[in-house]
Amino acid sequence: MIINAVINGEVVQKECNPNKRLVDFLREDMEVLSVKEGCGEGECGSCTVLFDKEAVTSCTVLTGQINGREVTTVEGLDKKGQLESIVKSFVQAGAVQCGYCTPGMVISTMALLYKNPNPTEEEIKRALEGNLCRCTGYNKIVEAVKNMKE
Repeated sequence: MIINAVINGEVVQKECNPNKRLVDFLREDMEVLSVKEGCGEGECGSCTVLFDKEAVTSCTVLTGQINGREVTTVEGLDKKGQLESIVKSFVQAGAVQCGYCTPGMVISTMALLYKNPNPTEEEIKRALEGNLCRCTGYNKIVEAVKNMKE
């Protein structure tokens, strides 16, 4: 199948197996390395991407499903100039330790801010609940997102 999609702001027309998981397609075929597989079941959030500005786990999406759609990863946020302020907020709040979960957290944050530029703490927690972090204990991550809206 030839997919036609916008990936990180670029129009992509590429032959692919429509049953290949999006996480594998992004890493292997598109060389997008911020998207990481953690659990392979959509439970950890390490592979979270924006799919038409909605946060989804790319291990649960098939490449054929992105045909005619837009997929954005951390690399795409960087191209659009949206990444720097999120990264600064995460660093200032001490919300980055090992960094494995950080791309997924950043993408989930962006999805939230697209929908609601001034979320409550409860809305922030709900938006991030699909992303697991073994290092920070979440308080610093929630603080980083709160600082984004201020």
